Amino acid sequence: MVAASFEAPAYSVPDALKKENLSQADYDEICRRLGRAPNRAELGMFGVMWSEHCCYRNSRPLLQGFPTTGPRILVGPGENAGVVDLGEGQRLAFKIESHNHPSAVEPFQGAATGVGGILRDIFTMGARPIALLNALRFGPLEDERNVGLMEGVVAGIAHYGNCVGVPTVGGEVAFDPSYSGNPLVNAMALGLMETEEIVCSGAEGVGYPVVYVGSTTGRDGMGGASFASAELTEASLDDRPAVQVGDPFLEKGLIEACLEAFQSGDVVAAQDMGAAGLTCSCSEMAAKGGLGIELDLDRVPAREAGMTAYEFLLSESQERMLFVVKPGTEQALMARFTRWGLQAAVVGRVLEDNIVRVLQHGQVAAEVPASALADDTPINHHTLLSEPPAEIQAHWRWSETQLPAELPFSWDGALLALLDDPTIASKRWVYRQYDHQVQANTVVPPGGADAAVVRLRPQQGEGAMAAASRGVAAVVDCPNRWVSLDPERGAMAAVAEAARNLSCVGAEPLAVTDNLNFPSPETPTGYWQLAMACRGLSAACSALDTPVTGGNVSLYNETRLPDGRMQPIHPTPVVGMVGLVHNLEHVRGQAWRQAGDAIWLLGVPLETGEAPADPRLSLAGSSYLELLHGAVTGRPPEIDLVLERSVQVFLRQAIGQGLVASAHDLSDGGLAVAAAECCIATMALIPLGAELEITASSARLDRLLFAEGGARILVSVPADQDAAWQQALALAAVPAERLGAVTAATSLVIRQAGQPLLEQSLAALEACYEQAIPRRMGEGARAE
Repeated sequence: MVAASFEAPAYSVPDALKKENLSQADYDEICRRLGRAPNRAELGMFGVMWSEHCCYRNSRPLLQGFPTTGPRILVGPGENAGVVDLGEGQRLAFKIESHNHPSAVEPFQGAATGVGGILRDIFTMGARPIALLNALRFGPLEDERNVGLMEGVVAGIAHYGNCVGVPTVGGEVAFDPSYSGNPLVNAMALGLMETEEIVCSGAEGVGYPVVYVGSTTGRDGMGGASFASAELTEASLDDRPAVQVGDPFLEKGLIEACLEAFQSGDVVAAQDMGAAGLTCSCSEMAAKGGLGIELDLDRVPAREAGMTAYEFLLSESQERMLFVVKPGTEQALMARFTRWGLQAAVVGRVLEDNIVRVLQHGQVAAEVPASALADDTPINHHTLLSEPPAEIQAHWRWSETQLPAELPFSWDGALLALLDDPTIASKRWVYRQYDHQVQANTVVPPGGADAAVVRLRPQQGEGAMAAASRGVAAVVDCPNRWVSLDPERGAMAAVAEAARNLSCVGAEPLAVTDNLNFPSPETPTGYWQLAMACRGLSAACSALDTPVTGGNVSLYNETRLPDGRMQPIHPTPVVGMVGLVHNLEHVRGQAWRQAGDAIWLLGVPLETGEAPADPRLSLAGSSYLELLHGAVTGRPPEIDLVLERSVQVFLRQAIGQGLVASAHDLSDGGLAVAAAECCIATMALIPLGAELEITASSARLDRLLFAEGGARILVSVPADQDAAWQQALALAAVPAERLGAVTAATSLVIRQAGQPLLEQSLAALEACYEQAIPRRMGEGARAE
């Protein structure tokens, strides 16, 4: 073997650093660690591994404050996915990740490969994927460019999920001008463990073979991790080669072959080749195992001729995995993958020394300490502002007294306007494109409840075809408008609402995976937003006993405008949360079930108008304020985590006792919108209306109808359970008030002192709610 010549680099250092998104200080540190200048392939390896996308160089100190342990946590941050114990021998792997920048320049493939990548994180652990969710953000649909982005993203998600045979069961979609040009595409996946041992990624066994399986390696996806760690500009469209191209049918075979291989016990470590491809998989396996890996690129299955070491190492071609296997088992393992129509080859071996050595054409093409790439990575230190930025403080000075006394609209008109807002309106246009019934375990269809619910079938050998009584629930949430106005409160609200949504279907919240989508941390405001949001997430997860098992950080989500100004997105810390349903018979949706049922409001009560106003409710930062008054301002309401926890515990107990017929949390649009959504949800079954009576006489009417705040849930209680319900309420000492009843009349009526404030037919409410997105997408007919 001939060693490579590690002399002065034969490339332009400034140009190379710009391409790899590295600084001169980074280059100097690389030279110090190597004791020499890196060659071009090595510099590329450092570029991807030291990117924010891979090493969290701006956010790592903040993430260390998250609670990560608990009685059900089996695997926390640091592996491909978190794993929680569901009891009865079942374990759930779950994770969320972003594919924002790829989706901005190539919406279909960017979104599709985002789905493929998150699925690989799940089955790499030895878990069979059972469900997908997604959290999406776009600019206003009045702009045709945003329409095109949304069409492409939704089609990409549908294509990959439908073809690979994993149901897409839930998600969220929101719209704001800040996302124009920089959409957010976050994909979450859940899987049930099928192996006795959880498959981890740390290399073991000096001399053990390293096996490559899956698809071939090409030039697609070059430098995707570095591309994802920089802001978007008009020139970003030239980076389409950095967007990967996926094959869901090949991934389906990869899932089956991998799970077979893991069950054999022959695989001692596994790593998905996602961001940074071979570089990431080699270096992370070596660093986590405290060993090294030697990789021979001449043995890597390639789909293109003449690829350089740089291209092999930085390619992000999809559907590829890297294994460390027990000696003597490699031939049988490769034969298994060949039967599934996949590539398989022994491409290296485990080394005793903690290095990544790359060979090509009989020479050393790169040799780097594994810890320098994947463990001992740089941290960018920032100074945290001692007080909120001036622009945030200006928002906090806003008060409801600044709203006009005379409003130029009726309450009926205000409600219809809110239901026509694409962020609030039905997402049927989106989820009708997803196959949510494949695998036949989906308990609640999209749009039917506050969280998705999937049946947990018994493991094979334990009556797998028998009816299962348990399920897993999942949800994604983020009130991005609130976060933009107060990152700490907004992030706390994201966790609280996710847990509330799980509680509304009767599920016990277990754990969190988060996707931190933020603008540049290099500005004082940007870093303050990130730090405060992390503080809020940590506080809420601790208070609600939902530890963080991992996630993803996506920074530099901003667009450089033609005039040179940067347009940052709303900071968007998406919370993905999973919960356990102990009895599927108790799952509850948001639709009223029967005329005559009582309607109750749990949690923060409606106000009487007496001073001071309850700080847990506000029109500040509300949908009503934005849509009806054209203002995104104010300080969002205080988050009462103690009340949040007590209300949710009580609700879950009441659901388990059969005292509740339906449950729906109050979120965007407050009481009026929540009541309308419960009515609209009945239209697919037996149309049922509601009559509500507001007893307060001196509070602002818009505050009563449309104020937002946490810990509020609208429930319906069957008449024959009224006594038991009120007894349970008294024992729990949870605030609650009866507002009215479900009616057979097909209308929503809200009265005050016997006089109607608002009255709308269900047909009018449904038409507005269902047509909002199709109409903006250019579809005149009702979405089916």
